[in-house]
Amino acid sequence: MKNETSMHTRRRFLKDLGISAAAIPFLGGLGSLYGQGDAASARKRRLIIVFSPNGTIIDKFWPDTMGGAFELKSILAPLEPFRKDMLVLRGIRNLVQGDGDHHMRGMSCLLTATELAPGNIQGGGAAPAGWASGISIDQEIKNFYQTREETRTRFGSLEFGVAVPNRADPWTRMSYAGANRPVAPIDDPARMLDRLYGGMKDKELLTGVLDGVQEELKRISGKLSPEDRRLAEQHLELVREMNGEIQRQGNADSAGHAVPDIDPEIELVNDNTPEISRIQIELLVNSLANDMARIATLQYMRSVGQARMNWLGVDEGHHGLSHEPDNNGDAQQKLEKINTWFAGEVAFLAKRLAETPEPGAGGQSMLDNTLIVWTNELGKGNSHSLDDIPMVLIGGGCGFKTGLALNTGGVAHNRLWLSIAKAMGHELDTFGTESLCEGGALALG
Repeated sequence: MKNETSMHTRRRFLKDLGISAAAIPFLGGLGSLYGQGDAASARKRRLIIVFSPNGTIIDKFWPDTMGGAFELKSILAPLEPFRKDMLVLRGIRNLVQGDGDHHMRGMSCLLTATELAPGNIQGGGAAPAGWASGISIDQEIKNFYQTREETRTRFGSLEFGVAVPNRADPWTRMSYAGANRPVAPIDDPARMLDRLYGGMKDKELLTGVLDGVQEELKRISGKLSPEDRRLAEQHLELVREMNGEIQRQGNADSAGHAVPDIDPEIELVNDNTPEISRIQIELLVNSLANDMARIATLQYMRSVGQARMNWLGVDEGHHGLSHEPDNNGDAQQKLEKINTWFAGEVAFLAKRLAETPEPGAGGQSMLDNTLIVWTNELGKGNSHSLDDIPMVLIGGGCGFKTGLALNTGGVAHNRLWLSIAKAMGHELDTFGTESLCEGGALALG
């Protein structure tokens, strides 16, 4: 009730300023509009979880040396500009047992850290299973944030996808609102734009709204700090650019980048995928900058996905390549290319956050207040290992020590999620399977 009253009060305040309903998504998240200066605003903490599938190449990914003197191998090389902001965690294990194959448990137990429910979905060489039997960590923290006046946002969380197939099963879902309640990512930028800006899919309509908001921004500019004024102007310009880019993508290829629900052995990824990825990242960063949400996920493709990444010169399916033995040099080189591309997209996300000033916090960037977690459902593809799950943390959102590579010694990934929840203000004694939480949150501060 308190939260509803707070949101109603904020809407009434905006209405009293003469701000239209159409302008609220663009201007409603600017703290200085409500008289929140640097001292009055509590520090925002944000979480973005990025997923890429099918394991990694161990000797091209993990640093040889732990501690502060670590060097980035070829896969992580695109992240070199953010080395001082990074925490590379080796030795994180998915110890969740039960039904379902390793890809199923690797994906649907990744963020839930608990068993799959009984079901009739048959994986490879394991008992059939269903959806995850618990909530995922992103949704857990989102729910906590939405109960508090100072952290509640319009959406709570946003789930972005890139080339996620049009199918629903434990291999395609990592976020869960609760047991047997998978949350589907939105991998169509037009649909995401529609969600963020209220059904303005018609280009002329959206252009007209943006022009109107621009006029409202001029009218209230005296109530905004210089930083918030610049942020709003940048936000409006980005939405104009994204709308135009989405229109161009649609005109160029009406099939889009989504994969039809067909035999996964002939799964294709559209050659527009790199452009779609950048559009999604831009929408993600700007939606967080406008405080539409503080929790987000960005899912690339799916577990067991046979994406063919033609833009990298890779014609074979990703999952098939990941099953090739270590002595297949051609497959190893192609997998290195694929994983390095994913690292480059994470680096672009970090770059955009670092370039975007933190609203109401002079001198800080959004990366200073955001934690990116880049992860995978497997440690190594051809062994289906659930040990050494890739965990690369970037940013200052949780106050962890960075500029480090640490070997955690084989701890359950439940304990990492406890650490992140605690750092974001949500004190949990356990998360997921209780028996895997022994030892509590990891000491990463």
